[in-house]
Amino acid sequence: MARGPAQVPDGRARPRRLREGDTVALVAPAGPVTEEQVAQGVGVLESWGLTVRVGDHVLDRHPTLPYLAGRDADRAADLVEAWCHPEVRAVFCARGGYGAHRMVDLLDWPAMADAGPKALVGGSDATALHTAFGQALDVVTLFAPMVSTALFDDEARKHLHSTLFDPESVTTLIGPATTSSGHGRATGTLVGGTLSLLAAEVGTLDAAPPPDGSILVLEDVTEAPYRLDGMLTHLQRAGWFTGVSGIALGSWEHCGPLEEVKAVMSDLLGALGVPVLWELGFGHCAGSLTVPLGAEAVLDADDATLTLTGPALS
Repeated sequence: MARGPAQVPDGRARPRRLREGDTVALVAPAGPVTEEQVAQGVGVLESWGLTVRVGDHVLDRHPTLPYLAGRDADRAADLVEAWCHPEVRAVFCARGGYGAHRMVDLLDWPAMADAGPKALVGGSDATALHTAFGQALDVVTLFAPMVSTALFDDEARKHLHSTLFDPESVTTLIGPATTSSGHGRATGTLVGGTLSLLAAEVGTLDAAPPPDGSILVLEDVTEAPYRLDGMLTHLQRAGWFTGVSGIALGSWEHCGPLEEVKAVMSDLLGALGVPVLWELGFGHCAGSLTVPLGAEAVLDADDATLTLTGPALS
């Protein structure tokens, strides 16, 4: 479908917070999901007092590509149906893997814009969706741990629940090992997600560099330091960091020794002259924080905190 931005008069629209009794949807836009994983995600959401609609194709398998949860058109149809259903207040991605990038251009953007703002919840491969939703629907989305994965531990559940139901209680984001480099404060819109997905989007419809003053959040998993170097260099050469006023880095699980990862980041990002937070505690890690992309925030390098200027959801 042709891409068409939603008409939002004053900045990104904030979805309504969730309440007990709300209906939400569970979809699989990327990698395959097992019955046990679906049951885990549904069980958690129902324990929060929510009614869960599971997409028709969540348990599908692509006939020839085993790394995909069904055909591109079917995964896209599930997401559109969930977003446009009048009773659904939030759409949860069951897991990541790979595949959202393939089906994002099959989404019916005009119909989804007409459905109004809702909460999109997911991380990792869902970065492709966050970027597209931000461009096409101008809505705040939640870069969050996946409800049907092993990383959705007690701390991750607690923070996501608070973000969805009581967003005023989690406006300051800081991890157990957060540090900073540089000094000063940066104020701007939170953008980003998983580095490899952002680099892969360069040259696509959604590849516009972050607007001036943005605060970039980055994380990744199972990427060697030289691969991270290549992705950051690719984004730099594409002009992607021109308007960035601050950077918050999350987890780099299984990306090699952390000191090597830090060396890469320091070498390439240090030259930007903006404040940087390290190990903010989001991404592919235990106790992962939920980060609202499209929300306004203040990065304070002296206090090593990232603070939203208001609740993520209305």
